[in-house]
Amino acid sequence: MLEKLSNKIGFTKTEIKIILFIVSVMIIGFGYRNLIVQKNDSLNKVIDYSEQNDFYTEGQNKSIKSDSLKSNGAKIDYKQEVLDFKQRSFDKMQKKSLPDEKSINLNLAKREELEKLPGIGPKTAQGILEYRTLKKKFRNVNELLNVKGIGNSKLAKIKKYVFIE
Repeated sequence: MLEKLSNKIGFTKTEIKIILFIVSVMIIGFGYRNLIVQKNDSLNKVIDYSEQNDFYTEGQNKSIKSDSLKSNGAKIDYKQEVLDFKQRSFDKMQKKSLPDEKSINLNLAKREELEKLPGIGPKTAQGILEYRTLKKKFRNVNELLNVKGIGNSKLAKIKKYVFIE
């Protein structure tokens, strides 16, 4: 029977046996799940929502006592709030001032100097210092790629500000 089937389909006998095994396991698993597992689950599930229902109905009758949710009676002009927000001066926000090109020596720089580099924060600066301590000194700017938090794109941004002596 398998020979006739393998000639018609074009599979070998072994392939047909594997397919039949997989299909039979799927049928058995489906039957087990639907007949035994779901029957047991549905018999054991009795859900009582009365406690939760009481909790919500009690909460509706009580007034909210939180100051943050109470209105003080004053009307707020939301349109004016938005306009005030747009008129604020965002230029006064603290921006990172970029150093001069080729002004930071990787082998001598302190943490504060490294944090001035674009995309370098306190953790990455600390990582650079730890790597420098571990390797004694940088021999090439591309060694920054070995520092956690520095990839090719970040290296491209900071490469013009650093040098090695």
